[in-house]
Amino acid sequence: MRTKLLLCLFVIGWFVPAMTMQGQPLMRTHVETGDVEGVPDGTDLAVYKAIPYAAPPVGELRWKEPQPAKAWTGTLKCDKFAPWPPQPWRRPTPRPEMSEDILYLAIATPAKSVGDRLPVMVWIHGGGFQTEHYGGDLWTSLARRGVVVVSIEYRTGALGFLAHPDLAKESKGGHTGNYGLLDQIYALQWVQRNISNFGGDPNCVTIFGESAGAISCSILCGSPLAKGLFHRVISQSGGSFAPWQDGGRTVVVNASQHGAEQQGVAFQKHLGKKSIKQMRKMDALALAGDDVGFAGFWPCVDGYVITDDLYRNYERGDYNDVPAIVMTNSDEGAMFTGPMPPEAFQQAARQTFGSMADEALTLYPATNEEEAYFSNGDMFRDVAFAWPSFAWVSLQAKTGKSPAYAAFLAQPSTVSLVGDKKRRGVSHADDVLYLNYTFLGQPDKYPAEAAVAEIMQQYWVNFAKNGNPNGKGLPYWPTFDPEKPTTMQFSNGASLIMVPNREKIDFVDRFFRHLREETEKGH
Repeated sequence: MRTKLLLCLFVIGWFVPAMTMQGQPLMRTHVETGDVEGVPDGTDLAVYKAIPYAAPPVGELRWKEPQPAKAWTGTLKCDKFAPWPPQPWRRPTPRPEMSEDILYLAIATPAKSVGDRLPVMVWIHGGGFQTEHYGGDLWTSLARRGVVVVSIEYRTGALGFLAHPDLAKESKGGHTGNYGLLDQIYALQWVQRNISNFGGDPNCVTIFGESAGAISCSILCGSPLAKGLFHRVISQSGGSFAPWQDGGRTVVVNASQHGAEQQGVAFQKHLGKKSIKQMRKMDALALAGDDVGFAGFWPCVDGYVITDDLYRNYERGDYNDVPAIVMTNSDEGAMFTGPMPPEAFQQAARQTFGSMADEALTLYPATNEEEAYFSNGDMFRDVAFAWPSFAWVSLQAKTGKSPAYAAFLAQPSTVSLVGDKKRRGVSHADDVLYLNYTFLGQPDKYPAEAAVAEIMQQYWVNFAKNGNPNGKGLPYWPTFDPEKPTTMQFSNGASLIMVPNREKIDFVDRFFRHLREETEKGH
């Protein structure tokens, strides 16, 4: 009996540590360039804050396609985020560390072993292709629902999107600009090769992003270079479906590579430099930081990363056809509007809409300053966010094999990233408050917002797992049909509505059709 008891105790003593180890998050693992060690987030997540996925894009690698990261010896401790990309700093908080050496990604994983094969969600941050940082949020609330979350950094501003004739000559294919998008694609390739070592499934990858990150997601859906690198997409306020012209970018028209190159030449003259060689020797902050006095760098139609007007790609069925959730907010424009005389708004509307301006001013009236304030915001919402999102789901519903789901965030709340600024709904970027822990962490203070956050996060994770947001305990969400109530509105719960602001969306749709016809005459 004593022998059996000792044997039993030995077996228990041998198994308990093993069981405990199996219950711990994956704190150490290996990537293609070496061993890495994360830090715990609570007791259930391992977080790796800065893993290099490409070589630093400095010196001669400035304005070049990303190159492989160098291997290291020993174990890389990933306990601190990499610096911010060089960018203007307009916040009241102290400027963070900035560097051109920013091609890193972060991972939050709940996996207990490399064999867990969990769904993967890859976050692409916003910031108008000029600002922000991959470490803004690791979406640990999503990770705790059983997904591996990756957040990637990419080059922004002039460092990420400068196009120039001399840079085109350096390229084998004659391409220039879109370096930030090439970074995103390179990071997704890295995920395919390495994410299984974090317990992730490379065959179940969802890309998701907000604002410029959402625009990036739409571009990746249209890019042949990204084919097979992801299997679902979630867009939060963004899509690149405007036509392009063989000239500079405007508020409503994208630029060809030629047009972007002319902007690059103008930037070189602005800096007083004689060559790209001289520009490569400049400090990064002198190119993309404060007081540069030159802005507006943006993705261009280069025939390589971006092959054409994405609207035309979708009409032809020429895109990466994956399940999509496309969401906009009810008052996106609140972040971008401000006090203005009615006459100023009317003049701007006439410059933008030309022969269709009278109809625009009927839908977006400005007979006094308050009307001008809100009409300016609504117009920005519809042109920049609501219409591209409508175009995306409408086109995919017609030409795609994969389902498309439309969403509209309209939850009333006193909390907004625009602070006390006047608004009549959910501002641009406020959706991030529902996907992180802002409201879920304060359910007593914000019960309605917390309830919506819980619903949204369940939908998002269901979608990442299955390509379908529906699941037990959630209102049924059908695929998009523009003529039926299939847009899921998040407001004091979740319920289906018709396309919101439809009359305005239809007007903007007609405007872009007209604009597309006009711009294509010049191609």
